[in-house]
Amino acid sequence: MDLGLSTLLILGVLSWLLPLLALLARLDSPGPVFFIQKRRKKGNAWFFCIKLRTMYINMEADRRVALMYDERITRFGHWLRRTHLDELPQLFNVWWGDMSLVGPRPYMLSEDQRYRDILAGYAARARVKPGITGLAQASGLFGGTQDLADMEKRLSLDLTYVEEWSPVLDLRIMASTIRFLKPTPHEA
Repeated sequence: MDLGLSTLLILGVLSWLLPLLALLARLDSPGPVFFIQKRRKKGNAWFFCIKLRTMYINMEADRRVALMYDERITRFGHWLRRTHLDELPQLFNVWWGDMSLVGPRPYMLSEDQRYRDILAGYAARARVKPGITGLAQASGLFGGTQDLADMEKRLSLDLTYVEEWSPVLDLRIMASTIRFLKPTPHEA
């Protein structure tokens, strides 16, 4: 399912939409079109997660989570984040086998390590591939957060996904995610 759907979406959508978004991103701010960052994948190895760049170039990109109204986010970047179009290049990560369409969202390595240290059971997320969307996102929990209670909710949903995974659950999560493709209070 991952390979088939990612191939269809890359050829049918990214082939024309990605050049348009790249042009708009470059017109909005100088710098590379893509933001590439190390993230953890299944088995605790790391991979390069690719997204459309939504921030001005800054030294804190790998250390500080982007929160709502973050001064580092570009004007076009706010729109990309609200529409979740910044995530589309992750279809290549799915196609390459590092990610799945559905699974626990991968966090930047510094946040990932922080949560491993303070949240019991967090490491179990690495039993499955990370996803472009997951049960937490389908439940409305998007974007950066510094609230530990919010992360505990996300972890609980991630662990539920890991334990109850099925193709039907993946399809339900994908369908539920579509209704959240509009701005939510949790988004940056």
